[in-house]
Amino acid sequence: MAVILAIDPGSRLTGYGVIDQQGSRFTYLGSGCIRLGGGPIPERLKMIYQGVTQLIAQYKPDTFAIEQVFMAHNPDSALKLGQARGAAIVAATMADLPVSDYSARQIKQAVVGTGAADKKQVQHMVKAILKLPSTPQADAADALAIAMCHGHSQQNLIKLAGQAKKVVRGRLR
Repeated sequence: MAVILAIDPGSRLTGYGVIDQQGSRFTYLGSGCIRLGGGPIPERLKMIYQGVTQLIAQYKPDTFAIEQVFMAHNPDSALKLGQARGAAIVAATMADLPVSDYSARQIKQAVVGTGAADKKQVQHMVKAILKLPSTPQADAADALAIAMCHGHSQQNLIKLAGQAKKVVRGRLR
């Protein structure tokens, strides 16, 4: 059993998703958004830090995953996302949680099967995989997808470690 807290960082809305992973099965524990409003950036960063700290206290996760910042058309937006990401990561590291990050393409590939999936496809697959009664809000769905991507990644590492033990002189036994 591993509880995974994942964050989809944003400067106005930060999504979160919490799942429990048992082997290759995922169980939904919670999701939502930390609403930041339009105040000054330092205040929003404080709200992200406090919000993530509260989520850690509430769900007691074993690990933390977050989406990487990508450079689109607006460098200012990328900088703000990087700051939001930093506030969330500091909250996780202050709680001694291991932190992993994934690109948007990796996340979509893990959940939808293609790195070029759109938001609607991600929402649909998150709902289907976690057997949710309704479609989660986009930012929460993204965070749940990050959590599932992390879970899949950890499963693959465990499988690879098991295979590595079987390798003798460069041969798989």
